[in-house]
Amino acid sequence: MRGVPQTGNGSQCLSAGTQRNLSDNTIASYRDTWRLLIKHVCTTTTTRADQIRLENIDRDMVTAFLDHLSNERANTAATRNARLTAIRVLYAHILPDHPEHAETIRRILTIPPAKIAKPMISYLNEDETDALLAAPDTSTWTGRRDQMMLALTVNTGLRISELIGLATTSIHTGNSPYIECEGKGRKHRATPISAKTRDQMRAYLNERTARPGSALFPGPRGNALSRDAIERRLATHVRTATKPCPSLSSKYVTMHTLRHTTAMNLLHAGVDITVIALWLGHEQTSTTDIYLHADMKTKNAALEKTRPPEVAPGTYTADPGILTWFEAL
Repeated sequence: MRGVPQTGNGSQCLSAGTQRNLSDNTIASYRDTWRLLIKHVCTTTTTRADQIRLENIDRDMVTAFLDHLSNERANTAATRNARLTAIRVLYAHILPDHPEHAETIRRILTIPPAKIAKPMISYLNEDETDALLAAPDTSTWTGRRDQMMLALTVNTGLRISELIGLATTSIHTGNSPYIECEGKGRKHRATPISAKTRDQMRAYLNERTARPGSALFPGPRGNALSRDAIERRLATHVRTATKPCPSLSSKYVTMHTLRHTTAMNLLHAGVDITVIALWLGHEQTSTTDIYLHADMKTKNAALEKTRPPEVAPGTYTADPGILTWFEAL
């Protein structure tokens, strides 16, 4: 992009991402956004990619690009907002060095994100969790690996990217067992594991040492399983678990569902929401508030506290005779 030194088709954006210590996935998202935006500019104008100047991408152009994503590429509001964030990152990064474009940049930075209706989160209850953990065939190495991977995820609530990054040295199985991982934004954190998971992990690690590579959950060649491979393994085990636990058939289960399950288990155990936020690696407790909204047990308990003393506890059930009275009106 001309008019911005050392840009190189979005390298300024990648540089900004690196300076902000963002994850590789986030930086890749920024790169893809600018690739799509530059292609859009070339398609809708007569400007070649190597001739694009900063002033060619103004608020109107960015807005048209976002509309293109929503209307022609059928992107969701969340994807649209992620693309807008990537655009804002670059412009906020170059603003101090280009005051002559301050007004153009200011107008782009004030583009509002699309409103997103937050769906209720999905998580597994105790019976569904037990059925899923019992689904892998533990008579095989692959089954034992998958069972350990699922059990660890339910125990710790790790993101799938954090799970992929685990090495055999990430697990500490002493008297106070815990796991170390690198979370979003390359933030390092340690999460405790239960004694049951620790004992299972010790047996797993003894078997794991006979296999190549250092990834905690390796594929056939010793490399860490990919995101797609993990989700495929999970889908296979969900199908198996659905037979003894039919309620799973009504749920779309991903690895992030297991993360939600961890949070809900902690919430039901009475753990404070701020501790849950630390456990999951959330930077702000507002991110963790979704579990409060999803937890009907907590809401019902709060409602029960407002019950007048003379009212019997429990859910109100109308007198059957009242229905006859209504029908007679």
